[in-house]
Amino acid sequence: MKRWTAVLLAVLVSLSMVLAACAKPTPEKVVVTKEVKVTQVVTKEVQKVVTKEVQKVVTPTPLPASAKPVTLNINWGTEPPTADPALATDTTSVDLISNIFMGLTRFDPKTGAVIPNLATKWEASADGLTWTFHMRNDVKWVHYNPKTKEFSAVKDSNGKDRVVNAHDVVYGVKRTIDPATASDYAYVLYIIKNAEAVNEGKTGVTLDDVGVKAVDDFTVAFTLEHPAGYFPAISGMWVAMPQPKWTIDAWGDKWTEPGLIDTNGPYAIESWVHGSELDLVKSPLWINAKSVQIQRVEGVMITEASTAFAMYENNQLDTTGVPMPDIDRVKADPKLSKEYYQAPELCTYYYGFTNNKPPFDDVRVRKAFVQSINRQALIDNVTKGGQLPATHFAPPGIFGAPPVNEVGLKYDPAAAKASLQAYLDDKGMTLDEFNKKFNLTLMHNTSEGHARIAAAIQQMWKDTLGADVRVENQEWKVYLKTIKKDTPLADMPHIWRLGWCADYPDENNWVYEVFNNQAGANRLRRGCVDATCTKVNPLEFDKITEQAGQAQDPAERKKLYYKAEKLLAEDEVAYAPIYFYVRNTITKPWLTRDYPALGGNNFYEWKIDWAAKTAAGG
Repeated sequence: MKRWTAVLLAVLVSLSMVLAACAKPTPEKVVVTKEVKVTQVVTKEVQKVVTKEVQKVVTPTPLPASAKPVTLNINWGTEPPTADPALATDTTSVDLISNIFMGLTRFDPKTGAVIPNLATKWEASADGLTWTFHMRNDVKWVHYNPKTKEFSAVKDSNGKDRVVNAHDVVYGVKRTIDPATASDYAYVLYIIKNAEAVNEGKTGVTLDDVGVKAVDDFTVAFTLEHPAGYFPAISGMWVAMPQPKWTIDAWGDKWTEPGLIDTNGPYAIESWVHGSELDLVKSPLWINAKSVQIQRVEGVMITEASTAFAMYENNQLDTTGVPMPDIDRVKADPKLSKEYYQAPELCTYYYGFTNNKPPFDDVRVRKAFVQSINRQALIDNVTKGGQLPATHFAPPGIFGAPPVNEVGLKYDPAAAKASLQAYLDDKGMTLDEFNKKFNLTLMHNTSEGHARIAAAIQQMWKDTLGADVRVENQEWKVYLKTIKKDTPLADMPHIWRLGWCADYPDENNWVYEVFNNQAGANRLRRGCVDATCTKVNPLEFDKITEQAGQAQDPAERKKLYYKAEKLLAEDEVAYAPIYFYVRNTITKPWLTRDYPALGGNNFYEWKIDWAAKTAAGG
């Protein structure tokens, strides 16, 4: 999620992204406006579609003048990069998509178990290669007109309500896999037969060869490359969600804008002021609309945790993350401490090295920088959120994850100095020459929390190694593009931060999908470029992670994943794991919410004591 690791938390919690990691924007002054020029223009365009596609109109019952709809006030944390299920890679986008679309399955927010959603049941063939999902036949595609405030059932060419069906699932899956879509998360679907070959443009295969088909209108079958008991979790991910072909054909890249988009979930997009605010409104046509108490979700895009927290204390937000400097105060405060929630998350905060960019193309340099990071000191003095120091990638709770502190390189300043000195001696270079030649850069997405962590680690590298590292930051959407694996090497920072949160609780979603050279995201650009890499064979890690995903014996899979984590963290030293996340959240007493370990935040299941909120001026 991959979840890669944004939940709507302040820095510590939402440092995840999914890819992974999530940041939180913040203007100095927050102005929430209801005038949405973009929306007004778009709704004029959409009238053409509405009159053709929609015949039956449902208008929510008007409220008395004195009444207001039950409204949840949140902080998205940043501009969601997209609402397109095929293109999302981060947790902020997944939060949005999870509330406007439905997948075949979803995760129980309390237990993490895979439960029915669009699919009522599913089964695997005897050989484990084919999974068949049986779908409900009563979920409608819905259109919302922000200008008229009307919800409409979308009609097909015969004038009948469009119902979400197996053909929509097949289209969504194939659209994600289609190389023309340019989905950065398509690799999650490589488990489906021929998906990888098609996505990578190999000759001899087409989208027609991808292993997904509609058996009938409400039965969809997937054929896999190899058996995978975790596939029901993948089938419910956003990249496998049904998508509205007619809308995408009509509007192209603009199809997710308010007034253009057709959805099938509990909410619709009412307004989206890019960079400022994104609001959702409850769909009365959703299949379980009667169970949805929150009628509106009003979300700002505040990057800085301190600003979001100030809004919370002023009753402008119903829930948010707790900034690092405020954690001690919150814990000690009689009132705030009762609203505070802390619990482990299935996420990992890490620094990636661009493995083919000097000097990080040399394992000795990578090792020196990893062993110079005092993780416990960072947690005790900077993050203060009870995080767990990480020396490998997958956190506790993920199948196949090694025991904590058993794999990876620990803080060892003497070993770090010796490793860097060995590199300098070999290159005939002084430390001053090293600093001047490479002008090292550490980059993170804009966030107070990321900046504090970067400053602390920057100082550790200076104190231990004498290394000069410049810190830069970029807005989240831009940052995600900067650190893509196909960005020109000259434009890549030497070091960059990310978080990874679980899309499903299996190591396949971690070491394989994130770091495998052949089938994963591989932002690290792992591989050897000179003779110093002769003792490291990146192909060994790739081979092991592929074998582990295909193995059927759980004990064998655990052994292989243990070996893979060890290779990546100790032999290749391809990245610097820093800590396993802990959620540090604060929530108003009038909001009852859950804290899902997997999947997006499901606002449609949250409840608000509206009388208590309005009485408090919230």
